[in-house]
Amino acid sequence: MARTVFEAFEVSAAAAPDNAFVCVPEGTSYAPDGFEWTYGATLERVVTLADNYRQAGYGLGHRVALLLENRPDYYLHLLALNAVGASVVPVNPDHRHAELLYQMQHSGVVLAVVLRHHIDRMTAVAAELAGQLTVISSDQTPNRLPPPVKRSISGRLDRDTEAGVFYTSGTTGRPKGCLVTNDYWLSAGEWFFTLAQAGGRFSIEPGRDRLFNPMPVFHVHAGVVALMPMLLSQGCVVRPEHFSAKRWWREVTSSRATIVHYIGAVPQALVALEKSADERRHQVRFGFGAGLEPAIHGAFEERFGIPHLEVWGMTEVGRWTTNDHEPRPVGARAIGRPIAPLEVKVVDEFDRDVPSDTEGELVVRLAGENPRKGFFAGYLDDAAATEAGWRGGWWHSGDVVRQDKSGMIYFVDRRKNMIRRSGENIAATEVETVLCQHPSISQIAIVGVSDERTGEEIFACIVPTPGCKADRELAQSILDYCNEQLAYYKAPGWILFLDRLPVTATEKINKAQIFAPGLDPKTLVGAIDLRSAKKRR
Repeated sequence: MARTVFEAFEVSAAAAPDNAFVCVPEGTSYAPDGFEWTYGATLERVVTLADNYRQAGYGLGHRVALLLENRPDYYLHLLALNAVGASVVPVNPDHRHAELLYQMQHSGVVLAVVLRHHIDRMTAVAAELAGQLTVISSDQTPNRLPPPVKRSISGRLDRDTEAGVFYTSGTTGRPKGCLVTNDYWLSAGEWFFTLAQAGGRFSIEPGRDRLFNPMPVFHVHAGVVALMPMLLSQGCVVRPEHFSAKRWWREVTSSRATIVHYIGAVPQALVALEKSADERRHQVRFGFGAGLEPAIHGAFEERFGIPHLEVWGMTEVGRWTTNDHEPRPVGARAIGRPIAPLEVKVVDEFDRDVPSDTEGELVVRLAGENPRKGFFAGYLDDAAATEAGWRGGWWHSGDVVRQDKSGMIYFVDRRKNMIRRSGENIAATEVETVLCQHPSISQIAIVGVSDERTGEEIFACIVPTPGCKADRELAQSILDYCNEQLAYYKAPGWILFLDRLPVTATEKINKAQIFAPGLDPKTLVGAIDLRSAKKRR
């Protein structure tokens, strides 16, 4: 059995050297005609690059930042560094100076490999870190690798060796660095096979599947979940430059993708497109991801002929639940039942099990002697937060769910998105799910704001559809629409119309960046106060 990601790649390359490992669809800025690399050709490049890293002195105990966007060179450096025992720190290319400085300093990287157009930014960061790291352009390698500023350590490479540090979004504070081992990466790929053997819609055809993922590789969605099942099964990772709704079907079809993986607002963007013949010419057996709006789930499957398998997962867990067994609840945020050896339960704030159909926090672990096996190894330099998350031997997800008598789990919301108004707990996601169906709403984000009478109130940030007049009349229409479907107290007490909402690299609305820290949105010009119109019917 492979002990490292690189060893697993070697096994696949030996078994199927002529299979495509990575495919770049045509139309990218750096490769307009697209291209494919086979396992055999990729291995040759990786071995050469690993030898250069090794000869330069890189190995165990070193972390190397990779700012290579979503280009296939990322995989070359990932595998080469894994081969010598170094750990990778994938970097978000949208980070600004302060964010880069924090991540480089906190992770303690000794080298940053970046695309040429990012050199100046990363060099400015390195200048503030007093010789901690060296910055090189990716086109300098493999011929001119500078030695690390500190020596590697001795030791054995195995599944417990650190292989990477993925940073969380940091929406409630500084981003945390999730330490992940070879076991984490390999377990994530093996989990795909576990699901495929469980009798649901998940399946894998070794040597034949081609998995399309447009999300950024600095997140585990594309960086691990999309990569590892293909790597272990001699399949192909289809790596577009970024998500583009307009290019989606052309890229999916031309790349001969058989599986698509996405999160965030991708499905909503696809449903909003005008119909075209391209959307039914694909070879996709199924798609999977998290966060598909229930209101469009059925329409998505019917229109595109792709069963969407809603899943739940998080960076710290490395595995996921999925709603893939027929009959599947569609349009209800059902995220599936646990598949052994993953165990789940729903608990209250005191970690007591709650009855069926009662909201509580989702906690998870692995069955057996080591409940943390395959999970992340902990938060970098934050043992207290790690152990707090693992209290009672279960990993606390921070997600509010309910589980019915059949064991099906339904996602409610992130705990931090729960709004408490006059003693009532309100899930922002529930309100968003209803209001996103209003014909005059293009995007919506629900947040909680302080209120002198109710404690908290519902504040709706809304991007109107083009051509709609953003005024009080529209706000009242939205309030009335909400009142027709939800209890009165769940309707917005405030509405603010905006031109756009900030999104993350994974196409999720980034609520933390809608307003500046400390700003009370109720005080903004244009904020419409609807509290007096919220009345019991």
